[in-house]
Amino acid sequence: MPTPIRWRHDRPTGRRPRQEPRPLTMIKSALGEMARVALAEPFMLAIERQQIYLRRLPKALDGLRIVHLSDFHYGPLTNSKHLERAVKAANDLRPDLIALTGDYISHDRVYAAPCAELVGNLRARYGVYAVLGNHDHWTDAALIADLFRAERIRVLLNEGMRLDLRGESFWLAGVNDTMVGLEDLPLALAGSRDDEMKLLLAHNPIILRRAARAGVDLVLSGHTHGGQVMLRSEKSRSGGPRRRLLRGLGRRGKTQIYVTRGLGTVVLTIRYGCPPEVSLLELHCMP
Repeated sequence: MPTPIRWRHDRPTGRRPRQEPRPLTMIKSALGEMARVALAEPFMLAIERQQIYLRRLPKALDGLRIVHLSDFHYGPLTNSKHLERAVKAANDLRPDLIALTGDYISHDRVYAAPCAELVGNLRARYGVYAVLGNHDHWTDAALIADLFRAERIRVLLNEGMRLDLRGESFWLAGVNDTMVGLEDLPLALAGSRDDEMKLLLAHNPIILRRAARAGVDLVLSGHTHGGQVMLRSEKSRSGGPRRRLLRGLGRRGKTQIYVTRGLGTVVLTIRYGCPPEVSLLELHCMP
């Protein structure tokens, strides 16, 4: 007896087949995530630890700890709590020295006093030393320098000093800002000995070439914000570092430079791939 054929009539489920994300959807999702990170990152804080080996560092100073801060850009777009966290983080690192490399305010001289009061909370065993940046000059450099000095911060404007620590010494110098045409490196190094280690504070890292010719051992700079928004690798296609140093440790000849990403922002309150930075630099004698 033949088996009857039963026709099956499936009812539609109402669901569409699952589709792979379309390119436009993926792009929109990626851009949305980038925007979220870029808006949140300015309020993050990274502690960057960097060991630096110097050929002329006195042996008694091996392991000297320097906290490096820069580019606060204290103003209407900067959350004061963010800077307070950075100051606390710096103090918690128990540094021997604290180096400040400029651009403390950006918009109005009314922010100078609150900024100086905040910076006055920094503590280091052998003191806090500072130079000024271009934004400080575009606002009120004299006021900022006076307020910092009132907080017992040594402001070095084209001047240097022999710092005696642990029975040894080195030359600590600071230059005024290059962008406003006030840098005078020879004056900052006047009085230093040819054979002693020289540490230079300079807001703008463009000074590196001149510092190398002058025999400076280490330069500490800011200004670049690490690029603030980084969408490409720090290395070139050839695998070497890019020609312009935006952040981290670099070198020209026997002169090294550390460029911090800083703490604040300019133009837009965004960062991407460049979180705000408190730098802890440990100096060591060359092996």
